[in-house]
Amino acid sequence: MRRKFYKYQGAGNDFVLLDARDSRPDLSRETVAALCDRHFGIGADGLMALEPAAEGGEFYMRYFNADGGESTMCGNGGRCIALFAHHLGIGGTLKRFDSSDGVHEAEILEADGDRGRVRLRMADVEGCEARDNYFFLNTGSPHYVEFVDDVDAVDVYGRGRAIRYSDAFAAQGGTNVNFVQLLPDGNFRIRTYERGVEDETLACGTGATACALAVHLACYPSRREFRVYARGGELKVSFEKAAGQRFTDVWLEGPAVRVFECEADADGWKAQRADVGKK
Repeated sequence: MRRKFYKYQGAGNDFVLLDARDSRPDLSRETVAALCDRHFGIGADGLMALEPAAEGGEFYMRYFNADGGESTMCGNGGRCIALFAHHLGIGGTLKRFDSSDGVHEAEILEADGDRGRVRLRMADVEGCEARDNYFFLNTGSPHYVEFVDDVDAVDVYGRGRAIRYSDAFAAQGGTNVNFVQLLPDGNFRIRTYERGVEDETLACGTGATACALAVHLACYPSRREFRVYARGGELKVSFEKAAGQRFTDVWLEGPAVRVFECEADADGWKAQRADVGKK
């Protein structure tokens, strides 16, 4: 069956999107992985289906990692699906939508054709563990945060993969891994290994949020806003600190872009991918 597919990216974090309000498509693990495959499909870090709202929102965001597994919240994905909803004519400049970790708000700050700027309210964050040489916290997805002198010198794939699959994080199905380099002005650079993608991505929204909170706790306890420089672009994280280590009013802001749209039969991509190595 032919369907319409869309591709969006936020700071280089790219996604396949589907309008699934009227009919739920085949989103088996094999189909999602085939669509996200960068050689045999559209190519993306993940896939999102915009579905009818469950409760409290204008739509539901269902998120899948590139490996085909349904996953938890994606910050840049949330910003991209908000712009997608805007292009579909859903809601006004302030949108409310449901996701796996609750109801989110997204504000369309700018929208000019394919391009936009979106800020997304993230879930409140409860606690941040300071361990021997890293921080660990959950900003909708679990994140390991380590400070380094130079992010360009880090083997993000090798070290990230080893940490992601280490016994320390096996209980929650592994973790995303972030390396942070502080800049003289108090902002920071970031590189991230994402579970489910199983590689470095050009940006990670929940990772940028986790790192901003870790930088606040470790270095700048009076600061509530940070600029985050990922390999794919610049993001901004702001928040309020409540009692203890609880963070509220957490916002992630940055660019979102509609890259293209197409109509195709996903079964063809799935079949081609399944045939790899069989001949």
